[in-house]
Amino acid sequence: MAKQEFKAESKRLLDLMINSIYTNRDIFLRELISNASDAIDKVYYKTLADENKNFNKEDYYIQISVDKANRTITVEDTGIGMNKSDMEDNLGIIAKSGSLQFKKDNEIKDGFDIIGQFGVGFYSAFMVAKKVKVLSKSIDDDKAYLWESEGIDGYEISESEKSSNGTIITIYLKDNTDEEKYDEYLEEYKLRSLVKKYSDFIRYPIKMEVTKSRPKEDDKDNYEDYIEIETLNSMVPIWRKNKNELTEEDYINFYNEKHYGFDKPLKYIHTSADGVIRYTSIMYIPSMLPFNYYSKEFKKGLELYSNGVLIMDKCSELLPDYFGFVVGMVDSEDLSLNISRETLQHDRQLKLIAKRLNEKIKNELTNMLKNKREDYDKFYDTFSRSLKFGIYDNWGMNKDELQDLIMFKSSLDKEKYTTLEEYVSRMKDDQKEIYYATGESVEKIEKMPQTEFLLDKGYEILYFTDEVDEFAIQVLRTYKEKEFKSVSSSDINVDNTEKEKNEEKAKESKSMLDEMKEILKSNISDVVISNRLKSYPVCISAKGSVSVEMEKTLNAMPTDTHVKAEKVLEINPENKSFDNLKKYYEQDKDKFTKLTEVLYNQALLIEGLQVQDPIKFANNISDLLFG
Repeated sequence: MAKQEFKAESKRLLDLMINSIYTNRDIFLRELISNASDAIDKVYYKTLADENKNFNKEDYYIQISVDKANRTITVEDTGIGMNKSDMEDNLGIIAKSGSLQFKKDNEIKDGFDIIGQFGVGFYSAFMVAKKVKVLSKSIDDDKAYLWESEGIDGYEISESEKSSNGTIITIYLKDNTDEEKYDEYLEEYKLRSLVKKYSDFIRYPIKMEVTKSRPKEDDKDNYEDYIEIETLNSMVPIWRKNKNELTEEDYINFYNEKHYGFDKPLKYIHTSADGVIRYTSIMYIPSMLPFNYYSKEFKKGLELYSNGVLIMDKCSELLPDYFGFVVGMVDSEDLSLNISRETLQHDRQLKLIAKRLNEKIKNELTNMLKNKREDYDKFYDTFSRSLKFGIYDNWGMNKDELQDLIMFKSSLDKEKYTTLEEYVSRMKDDQKEIYYATGESVEKIEKMPQTEFLLDKGYEILYFTDEVDEFAIQVLRTYKEKEFKSVSSSDINVDNTEKEKNEEKAKESKSMLDEMKEILKSNISDVVISNRLKSYPVCISAKGSVSVEMEKTLNAMPTDTHVKAEKVLEINPENKSFDNLKKYYEQDKDKFTKLTEVLYNQALLIEGLQVQDPIKFANNISDLLFG
């Protein structure tokens, strides 16, 4: 029969598909297997409508064969098959889907699985094939037909011979090039891995001859190879089984089989929905942090299946960044996929699934926090930064979602975490604010001079030791109408009986404090008498939204910005250094200047900040001690 040309629009689409629409050539086998599964499904649906016909599932399978000598791969099914008209319609007009038309003709509702509804999957074969042959016999026709094509040039259809209904697709691989090695698809391990990755849960057996080894009968010390037909896919996915049939071991085995992690997951979440959008999902909260979790190389997301066929390895749209540690899968029949089924359309269904999964994860974490605190503490030790980054990210868009999941160590118990709700429940009647202190470690925070007064008053202080902590709290601002306040804030609101007495001292020492401020004007915004210091001579507090710890964090980042907190030097009027300041101010201005600078540098060192001129600092101390 003379070669027939594809229609003009089909030629353009075929060229586009081979070179643009599909980005991963490995998926050609997935598409052919999905089409084969559809062909068997169509037989099943026909038997449903005819009480005189039976569907014996054991008679239906998909067979993969390899001929290395001729460099061919064959995919055979025992499905409904095609007649000449079917071939012309479904293989001659690209993007006309036989599966979609079959659904319409047989009034099959959307609840039934027909995978190939776009009519383009078959042509993904041309990413690896220089020639494709399709031998098929329809269940309703006595004749078999052979369709042949080398791509864009067109196709031929001729009568042929085939004893039973079904389709055999033979792919003649392209020649190898320096960049592309098509021979890899002739290797058993490659085909096995592709089936396992993309088509493991196709409901019919996918069979292939595999090479195995066994001891020789007459020589047990030596082995011989033999060929055996093996079913490559598991067929029934765990998520389609009844939850009551599954054990914890089943879920853990699935976690390990899918290589979601090398640890034992802390929790699994098996959920399904059947309503506006239908889906089933199994998600896991790992017990260990992936080694690259906080790097650019890490990709969050869940595996996405459509009717048991893997569509995406990592669908990032299904998880918010703050739950990026969650791994697992989602299978849905209702997703609107794009023409290649490789990526999703950004549609309402996807957003709805993501929203519900997000709510499910939040609820499971909340339940773990309330009912299995030890497990939640383990989770929080590993993934707390992700939650806190979630509060800080997007200008606090998700703060209400996450504020009850974050915890901190505190002055009440530095070994255990406390939630914000627990902290507020313990607040004193006269306490107006939630106090926190920021530092590199709990041990360093406990030595901060700014904490002395609050601890003596019996106020609890939250300990912030992660760089993100204070940034997250700045975004959160309040919790249950209680404002967060740093112990290092210059305007901390504490009922202090010493305040009036110190105000008098401030008035008496105003000229001295003004001169100190002038001496340090390039580094601080003010010098004041402190209402909070007890044993320490000085400390640094900060005005405004940028604290001293935030300054250190921001300036440690690889940027050109140099952020400065608005620093205030606080002087303890009960310390001997204050008496020396007054004496030098009245008698020796040179020593007064040196002591002012020494006290400022001492405050810097207490805060973990760098002294700008260590030599001058050392000389000033020497002059004050021995001069």
